[in-house]
Amino acid sequence: MCTPCTSDTPTTGAEPRDADVIPLPDRHAPQVNLLLPRAQAGDRQAMNDLLRHVAPMVVRQCRRVTQRYGPDAAQEAMLAIYRGLRGLREPGAFYSWARAIAVREAVRVRRRLGDLGDQDLPDLVQDTNPMTSVHISDVLDRLPHHHRQVLTLRAIYGLDEQEMATALALPLGTVRSRLYRARRNFHDAWHQQSA
Repeated sequence: MCTPCTSDTPTTGAEPRDADVIPLPDRHAPQVNLLLPRAQAGDRQAMNDLLRHVAPMVVRQCRRVTQRYGPDAAQEAMLAIYRGLRGLREPGAFYSWARAIAVREAVRVRRRLGDLGDQDLPDLVQDTNPMTSVHISDVLDRLPHHHRQVLTLRAIYGLDEQEMATALALPLGTVRSRLYRARRNFHDAWHQQSA
């Protein structure tokens, strides 16, 4: 005779509480949902594991925003993550929170150590007419600083509007407005130059 299977989980179809903790592919990688509360409570080993886990992503993000000053920005971002970790309440938001800090600190370091302009931009038009690159730089140089800044963050570094708002410490609506005007001004200046 077969006995019915019993389970400690309710039969409402809900998964056990630990089911929302998705293990990371690397068996040595920490589970943020487990480490975050321990790190926030002062567990130094958990804090070290968490920071070691997020460091490569922070370094990549900082390098993406500011190539020359990437290491400086990453160091500032890691310090900001360390200092602000106790205030983070939602473990699921950890990666987006850390990424936003990395972008913000990269922009701050770039502003402090060198103007956020186009002098360190990758060569966007390597396979086309070299004069196109000169014309793009010329048009960008004629734009107001705040327009050049949002165009650089969007077109070169691939940040979305929310990431730009976080990085620049501006309201999302302001970023959208600046980006719209910057694109329009670039378009107008480009066509004036080619005429």
